[in-house]
Amino acid sequence: MADLDAIRAILAGARAAGRPTLLEPEGLALLAAAGLAVPGWAFVAHGTAVDDTLLAAFPGERVVVKVVAAAVRHKTEVGGVAIVSRNPAAVRDAMADMRARLPEAPDGFTVSSFVPHDTGPGGELLLSLRWTDDMGAVVAVGAGGILTEALAADLRPGAEVAIVSPSLTPPDNRERLVHALAGATAVRLATTPLRGQPARLPAARLADAVACVMALAPLCPDELTELEVNPAAVTPDGLVALDVLVRLGDGPRPVRAPRPLAKVARLLAPRSIAIVGVSSRGGPGRVILGNVLREGFDPSAVTVIKPGTDRIDGVRCVANLASLPGKVDLLVVVLPAAATPAFVAEAVERDLAESLIVIPGGLEEKEGGDALAARMRASLAQARTSDDGGPVINGGNCLGIRSRPGRYDTLFIPAIKLPPGTRPAPVALVTGSGAFAITRLSRLAPLDPRYVITIGNQMDLTAGDILAHLAGDPEVRVFGVYVEGFTPGDGLRFMEAAARIRASGRRVILYRAGRTAAGASASASHTAAIAGDATVTRELARAAGVTVAETPGAFDDLVRTFALLDGRPAAGRRLGAASNAGSECVTIADHAAPLELVPFARGTAARLRAILEPAGITSVVDVHNPLDLTPIADAAVIDAVARTILGADETDMGILGIVPMTDTIDTLPRGPVHGEDLDRPDGLTALLARLWAETAKPWLCVVDAGSLYTPFAERLAEAGIPVLATADAATRALAAWCDEG
Repeated sequence: MADLDAIRAILAGARAAGRPTLLEPEGLALLAAAGLAVPGWAFVAHGTAVDDTLLAAFPGERVVVKVVAAAVRHKTEVGGVAIVSRNPAAVRDAMADMRARLPEAPDGFTVSSFVPHDTGPGGELLLSLRWTDDMGAVVAVGAGGILTEALAADLRPGAEVAIVSPSLTPPDNRERLVHALAGATAVRLATTPLRGQPARLPAARLADAVACVMALAPLCPDELTELEVNPAAVTPDGLVALDVLVRLGDGPRPVRAPRPLAKVARLLAPRSIAIVGVSSRGGPGRVILGNVLREGFDPSAVTVIKPGTDRIDGVRCVANLASLPGKVDLLVVVLPAAATPAFVAEAVERDLAESLIVIPGGLEEKEGGDALAARMRASLAQARTSDDGGPVINGGNCLGIRSRPGRYDTLFIPAIKLPPGTRPAPVALVTGSGAFAITRLSRLAPLDPRYVITIGNQMDLTAGDILAHLAGDPEVRVFGVYVEGFTPGDGLRFMEAAARIRASGRRVILYRAGRTAAGASASASHTAAIAGDATVTRELARAAGVTVAETPGAFDDLVRTFALLDGRPAAGRRLGAASNAGSECVTIADHAAPLELVPFARGTAARLRAILEPAGITSVVDVHNPLDLTPIADAAVIDAVARTILGADETDMGILGIVPMTDTIDTLPRGPVHGEDLDRPDGLTALLARLWAETAKPWLCVVDAGSLYTPFAERLAEAGIPVLATADAATRALAAWCDEG
């Protein structure tokens, strides 16, 4: 168990000396107090004799000499480490060489035991604790030594480093901790048998070491912001920390005042709405008013704040905030940025709204905007101290909110610019970008999400706040979230809410943008270079059961698939597939993993032959999975094959590929120059719609074609069938659907 009092004393001593980092002897003492193994060592200050008496404490024929200097972070990179013979002359020569070469005046040197170990992959690990503003304290485990960054760069995402949060993966749950660490390649090399050789290190022993580091999380960030052991040698006796970097904290951080989150209910389902910024000549405010009324919100419960006018679009107007007939549940602010802070501050000070949607940007993110927002922030902070807690604010710089339960839409996009949602979907879209939200609405049609919430710059309400509230709505089964970053502390709050949602059997899909390496420059550590903010988000999201989308297109595929397959859980990963194109069958086979392409059972194969033989298809191809139907197959054959595959006991799910160019199926709308009609009652569109309604297994359609065949894909989507553009996207989406998180 970590001796936190002893560790605090070490940190306090360095802070009193005015150092932001610990010296090597202090770092080794801290690790020992944390319960981690370190080699035997001695500090050699200036003037200390290096003789046989000093070296007698070290076993073996060699020792390690390291420079101790506050300005040197990575000693190996500057030649500050030497392995020499265990004799006084060799040690003195090494120290003299370092004094001569290094520009920084050393505080002294350490002499430590040489720890024999394999320096190749799996023989040295990196083990670190780091404070992140959005996720709190996180622990990373990856490849150690001088090749840390190079090895991580060459590994696929998820294999380069294991990242765990003490809040999401409790250190006392060793089984869960072992599982969380197992994804990193370096961990597997260190803890699993290879080519008949026993594992170098039991996974439980590694988990013990990680738990020791996790126990230091209460010191973050006030007293400690980073601890990095690199390398930690993998030895028969366990991990031994050979080098350590420790960065001190700089005292307590500002804590954001709690928001009165019960009022989010009024934001999303208001009983009364006021809007300011409505122009008689049009513009965003006028569009918002029209959208609110179009959604069926009671006009008598809407008030427009607009001087000089009694009514606009049949809605009453008042001259100013003071003239409102009473406190409203929702106040929508669509003023110019320069006028917004004072207006919001007045609304907060007068306690005239339970919630606000602040549309304008430039309040805090543009140069000079911060000064404009000072009164607004001060008013909100003061309101937070009241019994009521003040209002909650969504935005600024947001496109607005569309809430089907609330019967309102403040997205300032004209209705004609977005496709009508004809299929109510158990989906909540929560995005930091308004453009991303409406693009998704356009691409996901005909799905009609239950909520579309654009959160803007999160000046008050955060992504985590919204997700935590929506978790209480059982009608939302799929949460699609886009963020460019989290506010301080909110990443962890988001992950905790996501874990609760996943535990309830529902799904969270996350696409994080802004995934550059810029965060790596914020620290001198190797950890930041291989585990930047985006990597931490990705790995903690996966640990919470979140499905991570790597691209906007993948985000769309996942939301569409998860929404339409809801209620069709797969019993396993056994995939049955067919396509009328051989190349598509090959693509499915190439990308099927981690799904399992099972051979068709004898009875299934016989039934498939009986369908294919009359059409002459068995003379061209054999029956196997995936099944190549060839362009010969007509609508009846495709339908019968799909029913047979989905009805087979040996399949848990299906993919049906339709390359629509063949003349054996009607895939074009009725037209003057051809005889096709994709809406014919006995055509493929109608047959597949009936198949969808009559089957319970999850399955997808692939329509890999250009805009000429968009109507065909749209008809299938209108029937509720998930339609994806490529076969590889379909296999990835189904694999994610099967993932238990």
